[in-house]
Amino acid sequence: MRLHWTDQPYDWHVNDGVEVFLVLEGEVEMRYREAGSEKAVRLSPSDMFVAEAGDAHVAHPIGPARVLVIEKEGSI
Repeated sequence: MRLHWTDQPYDWHVNDGVEVFLVLEGEVEMRYREAGSEKAVRLSPSDMFVAEAGDAHVAHPIGPARVLVIEKEGSI
Protein backbone atom coordinates (compact mmCIF):
# COMPACT_ATOMS: atom_id res chain seq x y z
CA MET A 1 0.00 0.00 0.00
CA ARG A 2 1.29 3.48 -0.87
CA LEU A 3 -0.04 6.99 -0.51
CA HIS A 4 0.82 9.17 -3.50
CA TRP A 5 0.60 12.98 -3.41
CA THR A 6 1.32 14.25 -6.91
CA ASP A 7 0.29 16.53 -9.73
CA GLN A 8 2.36 14.68 -12.35
CA PRO A 9 1.15 11.89 -14.64
CA TYR A 10 2.47 8.39 -14.18
CA ASP A 11 3.89 6.28 -17.05
CA TRP A 12 1.86 3.71 -18.94
CA HIS A 13 2.42 0.35 -17.27
CA VAL A 14 1.12 -3.17 -16.81
CA ASN A 15 1.23 -4.93 -13.44
CA ASP A 16 1.54 -8.66 -12.83
CA GLY A 17 -1.11 -8.41 -10.11
CA VAL A 18 -4.24 -6.43 -9.33
CA GLU A 19 -3.73 -2.71 -8.64
CA VAL A 20 -6.39 -0.64 -6.82
CA PHE A 21 -6.48 3.19 -6.93
CA LEU A 22 -8.59 5.09 -4.40
CA VAL A 23 -8.72 8.88 -4.83
CA LEU A 24 -8.65 10.60 -1.45
CA GLU A 25 -8.28 14.23 -2.60
CA GLY A 26 -8.32 15.96 -5.97
CA GLU A 27 -9.21 14.39 -9.30
CA VAL A 28 -7.49 11.86 -11.52
CA GLU A 29 -8.11 10.88 -15.12
CA MET A 30 -7.39 7.16 -15.34
CA ARG A 31 -6.55 6.06 -18.87
CA TYR A 32 -6.59 2.42 -19.85
CA ARG A 33 -6.55 0.22 -22.93
CA GLU A 34 -9.40 -2.13 -23.66
CA ALA A 35 -9.81 -4.22 -26.83
CA GLY A 36 -7.10 -2.22 -28.60
CA SER A 37 -8.51 1.24 -27.89
CA GLU A 38 -7.68 3.85 -25.27
CA LYS A 39 -10.41 4.82 -22.81
CA ALA A 40 -10.54 7.16 -19.83
CA VAL A 41 -12.56 7.69 -16.69
CA ARG A 42 -12.42 10.73 -14.38
CA LEU A 43 -12.12 9.88 -10.70
CA SER A 44 -13.10 12.16 -7.81
CA PRO A 45 -12.62 11.69 -4.05
CA SER A 46 -13.86 8.26 -2.89
CA ASP A 47 -13.84 6.89 -6.48
CA MET A 48 -11.94 3.69 -7.07
CA PHE A 49 -10.34 2.13 -10.16
CA VAL A 50 -9.20 -1.49 -10.35
CA ALA A 51 -6.61 -2.54 -12.92
CA GLU A 52 -6.50 -6.31 -13.27
CA ALA A 53 -3.20 -8.11 -13.87
CA GLY A 54 -2.11 -7.43 -17.43
CA ASP A 55 -4.24 -4.28 -17.93
CA ALA A 56 -2.32 -1.35 -19.47
CA HIS A 57 -3.16 1.87 -17.56
CA VAL A 58 -1.87 5.27 -16.52
CA ALA A 59 -3.07 7.86 -13.98
CA HIS A 60 -3.12 11.56 -14.89
CA PRO A 61 -3.83 13.80 -11.87
CA ILE A 62 -5.83 16.91 -12.70
CA GLY A 63 -3.93 19.27 -10.43
CA PRO A 64 -2.68 18.01 -7.06
CA ALA A 65 -4.19 14.69 -6.01
CA ARG A 66 -3.77 12.27 -3.13
CA VAL A 67 -4.23 8.65 -4.16
CA LEU A 68 -4.05 5.45 -2.13
CA VAL A 69 -2.58 2.67 -4.28
CA ILE A 70 -2.86 -0.96 -3.25
CA GLU A 71 -0.77 -3.38 -5.28
CA LYS A 72 1.28 -6.54 -5.13
CA GLU A 73 4.51 -6.20 -3.15
CA GLY A 74 7.41 -5.29 -5.40
CA SER A 75 5.30 -3.43 -7.99
CA ILE A 76 6.60 -0.13 -9.26
